Amino acid sequence: MWTAGRRDRLRIPPNLRAFLSVYKHFTGPAVSLERALVIVPTYNESENLPRLIPSVLSRDPRLEVLVVDDASPDGTGRIADDIAAAEPRVHVLHRAGKLGLGTAYLDGFRWGIGKGYDVLFEMDADFSHDPVHLPQFMEAIERYDVVLGSRYLHGRVTVVNWPIGRLLLSYFANVYARWVTGLPIADATGGFKAFRRPVLEAIDLDRVESNGYAFQIEMSFRAWKQGFRLGEIPIMFVDRDLGESKMSKKIVREAVWRVWRLRFLSLTGRLDRPRLP
Repeated sequence: MWTAGRRDRLRIPPNLRAFLSVYKHFTGPAVSLERALVIVPTYNESENLPRLIPSVLSRDPRLEVLVVDDASPDGTGRIADDIAAAEPRVHVLHRAGKLGLGTAYLDGFRWGIGKGYDVLFEMDADFSHDPVHLPQFMEAIERYDVVLGSRYLHGRVTVVNWPIGRLLLSYFANVYARWVTGLPIADATGGFKAFRRPVLEAIDLDRVESNGYAFQIEMSFRAWKQGFRLGEIPIMFVDRDLGESKMSKKIVREAVWRVWRLRFLSLTGRLDRPRLP
């Protein structure tokens, strides 16, 4: 195992250093993180939200929840307000309409950064992201700057209840994203992830362009190019049992071409400037 000083003398390139950090060859000292915010975008999740929030809060006393509701016509926002009124660890951010997944997370990040949380999570409201994994995230984020919940780690596929067509689309979308961008992670499109606050402060959130599932690729790519350490933990991904999927052909098309734009911005030096060592 290399020491930090030894790595500096060898001048390991940033891309290789990020690759090694993903696979736990060296992690650095653990850092204690006290306050964590789980950001949950919602649109018509009235059946899931009352079950999800207690499950999240029960996993770790450091966890709080921010519901970002896009004016759900089924009353999800009102339900979130009722829960928040009775539970001080729950917060609600109301938006004017259905503005997209990426912008919901960006608004949640800005809110959480302003409140001084140490860790900010992305998490779906439909139980496809099982709250049981949250303690694993909290442990891993002490050693990594970004932790991703992977459905394809070490060659294993841990997805339940997806049609074979969607599974193949997701799997090969990740192969494609890694090939185009060079991202050294197994699951670039997964949306269950955690960021330390300094990562989000270093990324110019106003320059993040993606709004669908390409948003996940873009956030990881920008963090990686800044030199932050990416780590993955295995998760079991179970397709939603209530409500409707938000996947669409438009989201898929955006992901196909957006990775090329990210690569172009990186090659031309127009992505975020790297952080200072």
